[in-house]
Amino acid sequence: MPHGPAEVGVGPWEGRWPEGEQYDAALLAEGDRRNVVDRYRYWSVEAIVADLDSRRHDFHVAIENWQHDFNIGTIVRSANAFLAREVHIVGNRRWNRRGAMVTDRYQHVRHHPTVADLHAYLAGTDDGPVPLLGIDNLPGSAHLETMAVPRRVCFLFGQEGPGLSDAARAACDGTFSIAQFGSTRSINASAAAAIAMHAWVRAHADLSDESAWRG
Repeated sequence: MPHGPAEVGVGPWEGRWPEGEQYDAALLAEGDRRNVVDRYRYWSVEAIVADLDSRRHDFHVAIENWQHDFNIGTIVRSANAFLAREVHIVGNRRWNRRGAMVTDRYQHVRHHPTVADLHAYLAGTDDGPVPLLGIDNLPGSAHLETMAVPRRVCFLFGQEGPGLSDAARAACDGTFSIAQFGSTRSINASAAAAIAMHAWVRAHADLSDESAWRG
């Protein structure tokens, strides 16, 4: 590589192995080359998921999947980075996982055949209904930059190009748009998802928590 370390992660544990159920014996013996933050080095996947579950944020992310959109994997990766409670795939069950960079192992991903099924699921969560907000440059959409982002919310994104389907627009409790100033009609779906998730982080995340990774 022209820059950065020659290898990602760490090699086999040197010296006496640490004690704790979170550690994976194979990783301790062979090294941990996964793309995880340092606090999770040598932890098993199950232990990492359990720790993430103890502090997940109150927003969900949903993506329509009618055309096997390549953006879905990237959205899952961003959802993991911002610690979404769940990611929902609406439509086709199969999706291209390449862009997720294995982060789907640590992120809860649910499938719903239709937007109506997603809406029904969100309406019946243990903590009460979760509002469904779509992102699309539609007339009447609120500006993300000025709206009060709800603490409990599910952001719904359409396919690259056509945007939200008619069924999705009808199911949404509201829609919002991201301000644009250039000539393009829309921005990349995965970029829009990352912007929306970060807007939630700016409004509600506890940045003083030591788990907020700063690099």
